[in-house]
Amino acid sequence: MRASSDAPVTRPGGGGAHESVAEETRAYFARSRSLVEAKLDELVPPETTEPLSVHAAIRWSLFAPAKRFRPTLLLAVGETFGARTERLLRAACAFEMIHTYSLVHDDLPAMDDDSLRRGRPTCHIKFGEAAAILAGDALQALAFQSIAEDETLDPRLRVALVSELARASGTPEGMVAGQAHDLAA
Repeated sequence: MRASSDAPVTRPGGGGAHESVAEETRAYFARSRSLVEAKLDELVPPETTEPLSVHAAIRWSLFAPAKRFRPTLLLAVGETFGARTERLLRAACAFEMIHTYSLVHDDLPAMDDDSLRRGRPTCHIKFGEAAAILAGDALQALAFQSIAEDETLDPRLRVALVSELARASGTPEGMVAGQAHDLAA
């Protein structure tokens, strides 16, 4: 989010600079969400691609109403340090895919057994447990593929990003380990 050199507009009834910053932040989130969702749509196979049930489950989960906080944060930090948005988008989408895969698996009966997420049936309720497991697995694979095939990035950076994302989402220190600790508690 780049700071504007213009003075904040004071609105009737107050608000001033704080309201201006809030509006700018909302606009940045909306723009980022739009960019991320468009790129996700490019990266994920359409529902008309076989296996239909898996791709429908992926899209049901990935395109559920969401704030897209994680990819927006990645974009904001990268842009703050001078990276071009186009070079950040695939990694931002990879983060969202990993997050969504974790939610799909977390909702399964063997984990938290949730039937609703964001006011809608969870993936396993709508598509069945097997399709939900495969959708989560595919989202994880697509996340790594998204970074590995990002030709805007130096190959060494791609490897480093894939490695770090795997570490953060796996075990012994990552998200999988955290889920295992939750289940054991």
